[in-house]
Amino acid sequence: GGLYEVEPDRSVNEAIRRAKAKIRHYCVANGLNRLGTLTYAGEGCREHGQLRADLGGFWRRLRAGVGEALPYLWVPEWHPGGHGLHVQFAVGRFVRRGLIEKAWGHGFVHIKLLGDLPTGSGVRGEARATAGYISKYLSKDVDRSDGLNRYDVAQGFQPKTEGLFAPTEAEVIALAAERMGEPPAYVWRSVNEERWLGPSTVWLQWR
Repeated sequence: GGLYEVEPDRSVNEAIRRAKAKIRHYCVANGLNRLGTLTYAGEGCREHGQLRADLGGFWRRLRAGVGEALPYLWVPEWHPGGHGLHVQFAVGRFVRRGLIEKAWGHGFVHIKLLGDLPTGSGVRGEARATAGYISKYLSKDVDRSDGLNRYDVAQGFQPKTEGLFAPTEAEVIALAAERMGEPPAYVWRSVNEERWLGPSTVWLQWR
């Protein structure tokens, strides 16, 4: 796709914007509508390497407890008040809290199904809200921590790309609407953006 003209000092913000878009796509594609928090007890954890090692064990034990692979996404966050790192995560199915606590084993667990959404939001709407919530924890501080990624996901569940071909823009949009089961809620066109430098682009969003 094309790019807007971006000043060098905006590169971090642009990278975070791209990460947020990827989080949204992953959450919606996998129906991640349950939010959780993993917190350390005692002195906590202040090393990203240790956090990743602990999370690797956590997800392996959780998969074994559930009995199958499951899509997930997690974002590290510095806990307010200097208590080290904790994790915000999202999954797309019910998992017993006791199983999560046993798999974590380093402290405290909180998990909830996202609520307070408009009637008819459905799993896609819940997942989009989940993505918006968890994206708030992407920060420049985490971005710069030892060069590690801002977030991580379960492998094997990345959204798939599907090609749609037609002679006109309207026909492509009609095909996409048929594939999604409803018309798009929002349509963005690059021809309406003076600063757009790339090829002609149309972006569709469904609720």
